[in-house]
Amino acid sequence: MRVYLDHNSTTPLRLEVRERWLEVVAQGLGNPSSLHASGRRARALLDEARERVAAALGVHEDEVFFTSGATEANNLALFGSLEAGASDAGLVTTTVEHASVLEPARELARRGRAVAFVPVDAQGLPDPAAVAAAVTPRTALVSVAAANNETGALPDIAGVAAELRRRAGPRPRLHSDAVQALGRVPVRPSEWGVDLASFSAHKIGGPAGVGVLWRAKGVTLAPRTHGGGQELGLRPGTESVAGVVAAALAFELAVREQAEFAARTGELARQLWADLAALLPEVRLLGPPIDSRRRLPNTLCVLLPNTDGKVLLTRLDLAGLEVSAGSACASGSIEPSHVLLALGLTRGAARSGLRLSLGRNTTASDCKLALAVFHKEFVSSRAT
Repeated sequence: MRVYLDHNSTTPLRLEVRERWLEVVAQGLGNPSSLHASGRRARALLDEARERVAAALGVHEDEVFFTSGATEANNLALFGSLEAGASDAGLVTTTVEHASVLEPARELARRGRAVAFVPVDAQGLPDPAAVAAAVTPRTALVSVAAANNETGALPDIAGVAAELRRRAGPRPRLHSDAVQALGRVPVRPSEWGVDLASFSAHKIGGPAGVGVLWRAKGVTLAPRTHGGGQELGLRPGTESVAGVVAAALAFELAVREQAEFAARTGELARQLWADLAALLPEVRLLGPPIDSRRRLPNTLCVLLPNTDGKVLLTRLDLAGLEVSAGSACASGSIEPSHVLLALGLTRGAARSGLRLSLGRNTTASDCKLALAVFHKEFVSSRAT
């Protein structure tokens, strides 16, 4: 029997979401930009999906834009913000962002833009005052993730917004990659004080290949691609109607079940950590403390000294336990996690990190089986 504890990488497609996707596909719809009957039916479904996503996020439907995923949404937020402004417009972000924010930031720097990377503390949390202090008159955008996919740290996004408002002069826009937060903690981007937020359907039981960029009214973005007028010209290209409709259902369910999800996975994660620490006294929990309100309820990032995480990952996989060593987007790299390095770990120590992330289908039995695998790979192997 296999145990899947890698839900921060992707989540299994929910049965009701899959059924909704198949239902829409079976209708044989036309292009939602076409004016004939099948096109109009597709457009109606697309518009309804936008309304449902907006309702789930507590925003206006005109502020919701569909993309191919959160990577595209993040790129659109960063490049779109800076390229819509002055030629010397700059960016402030943190050292622990997802690669889909860090790599665009580095590319913008290579193109001559002023980019500042704000460090984090030992728990992986940026100081809102330090973020605001990095802003200069040239800064057009600040980007801070709402939840870190590796450590589970939850930065104070509302605090960052408040610090930016206290600054003299024009306030830069604030973007948040909220992919890992949705469905796990309350998410209301307009209440956070941000201008842009990115989401991904496949992290919440929806289909891969569908993302959402929320853009507050009045915020101007330059498109990254050019073609038709879809998504108000901000993201041209024929929309995946079935995928978007299925994603909208996943958004609704994730938001509706968020409190229950947090309570259940939080209890399981706390017990798993307690059992793991008792089994392996040398193990270390990274990120905020296990009961901190600044931690995702479903995420454990642990450090196993003198262990290569990627080697261990293979051993655990062969034993039936699926977890991650850092971000899934970088799992093929031999480099240590940039997030763990940002926490102050050495390169050797950072290679010893493992992430265990629980999902809506994770059970107490799954956690016990995971613990049994760790016992076999560490305790039993040492005894022999």
